[in-house]
Order: sequence, then structure tokens, then C-alpha cells
Amino acid sequence: MDMSLQQTATDEGVAAAQRTKLAGRRYRRQQSAFDILILFLVVQVASIVFGIISPDIFAFNSLAHIQNALHTIPIEVGIPALGVGVLMIAGEFDLSVGNNFIFSSIVMAQLAANGMNVWLAALIGLLIGTGIGLLNGLITLWLKIPSFITTLGTSFFWLAATFFVHGASSQPFSPDPVFAALTAGSLGVIPATFLWWVVLALVFWGLLERNRIGNHIFAVGGNKQAAVATGVRVERTKLLAFGLAGATAALGGILAAAYIGNIAPSGGDALPLEAIAACVIGGLALAGGRGTILGIVLGSALIFWIRDVLLLLAAPGFYINAPIGILIIGAAAIYELLRARRT
Repeated sequence: MDMSLQQTATDEGVAAAQRTKLAGRRYRRQQSAFDILILFLVVQVASIVFGIISPDIFAFNSLAHIQNALHTIPIEVGIPALGVGVLMIAGEFDLSVGNNFIFSSIVMAQLAANGMNVWLAALIGLLIGTGIGLLNGLITLWLKIPSFITTLGTSFFWLAATFFVHGASSQPFSPDPVFAALTAGSLGVIPATFLWWVVLALVFWGLLERNRIGNHIFAVGGNKQAAVATGVRVERTKLLAFGLAGATAALGGILAAAYIGNIAPSGGDALPLEAIAACVIGGLALAGGRGTILGIVLGSALIFWIRDVLLLLAAPGFYINAPIGILIIGAAAIYELLRARRT
């Protein structure tokens, strides 16, 4: 009887320690999101104040500019970055999201142009994108090679596939009014693309923070050996993350095609690195195991904000990427410094 009581006490102690450790991890994730939120609010307030002072040279506060930003951020980097971020938390990368973004949307547009129902064509495009992500995961896990190398190789493959399927010219896309309204229209002054982004971000937040799958994703990215020891199916969890990265890349391409009205084969070249940059700026660790959905969202917005401010100030185009690089290095350094102090 005494042995049974001791075993029960031991089990309760282990469970309590695990709960405490999990609570600590959640606190650190929330604190990381708080850091990027403060930075985001500071730059937004500074931009709004400057826009009020100098509205003629800096139209930051105009309704047209705000609507354009809400339209553009989700399809330019925001939606694909959600999937890329979850995959990074799981400890992997996907450099093929840009060409996935293009290939999936071009196939959709071609099917629709050939008479297929646009909703079915969009579903096929989404399935193709998800399949590309899963294929990346299978190659990485079965051959046991770094995902950076796998997806670099598949990125070139899907670029070639795009030119094979369509050629180098842009693919027009003119969906029916209902599809266009739901993917590229507006609800009042709020663009549909922004609503898609918000809903998807909430879904991903629930997956990571309120679901056992989220705990598994953090576990496989943070400490693979410990995850295996606790019964987490590492390969299945990582495969799910690869699939999500592929699906969000395809969804971003579909929404972009509906909003812009055409798809350029070279339109996704910068997307992989911009998505990773948004995640790093948002506080995700390159080694995996750390990050928040709020950080990914705000990091995506900051990437757009830098480019947007420079364009509003009429800066030469070749200067636009330099501040983004500086922000990436600065954000990574600041997060590491804050993490070291909190530890």
C-alpha cells in the first residue's frame, strides 16, 4: 500500500513538473509576441504622426492606402508566412513556397479558363499546393536530408514545371462574380484577403495554443529526442507541418490571382525568404521550438511596412531591401539578448 502511495505521489510530481515546464514555455512564447507587438505599435504610431504632420508627402493615413495595405499584406507574405512559421516551429524549412504559390495558382487559372468550375479549380489548386508540401516532407523524412536542401531542389523543379505547363507569359484569371467577391472583394472597407488572413491566423493560433497537435509541433522543433521519449510521432507531426506550409502557399497564390487578375511565373521568387524573414522578425527561432502566430502576423506586417514607407517617401527601388535585411539581423539579435536575460 505504501509503495502504491509513493508511486502515485511520484506520478503527480512528474505531472506537476511537466505542467510547470509547459506553462513556462507558454509564458516565454507570449513574452516574445509582446516584444514584437511593442515594436509594431511604436513604428505605427510614428508613421501615423508623420502622416498627420506631412500628409502631402506621406499619405500613410489615407483610406486608399490603408485598404491597399490590408489587401496586399496577406497575399504578398502574410498567409504563406503562417504555414512557413508553423513549419519553422517544427524545426524545418520550405524554400519552395514561392514556386508552389505560382504553380498552384496557374494550374487553377488554366483549369478555370478551359471551362472547369472555378471553385473546383481552386480546390484542385489547393490540393496541389498541399501535395507539394507533403512531398517535401516525405523526401526530407525518408531520405533524412535537411529540408533546406530538399525544398531548394523542389523549388527549381516546380519553377521548371510552371514554364512547362504555361510558358513565360502571365496567366490571366477572371473568376465569376461570387468567387471574386469572396476572394478579392471587400466587406465594407475591409478587404476579403485580410479577412481570410485573420480567420486563418485564428485557426492556426487554436492549433498551436489550444490543441495537442500544437504541443507536438513545439516539441519536435524544440527537442526531438525528448519528443520521441514522450510518445510524440515526430515524422507524422513534421509531415503535417509541411502540408500546412504547402496549403497556405497555394491559398496565398489563389487569393493573389483573384485580386490581381493574372499570375506571373516569376511572381513568387522573393516569397520564401520574405516569409522566413517575417517569421524571424516575429520572434521565431531558426532552430525551431519557439514562436507565436501573433509574431508571424506582425512580422509580415512589418516587412510590408518597411517597403511601404520607403515607397511613400519615393526612395529608389534598389534601397528597399536593405532596411529589411537590417531589421532581420537586429530583430534576431534583440530576441536572443532578451531570451538570455529571461533565462
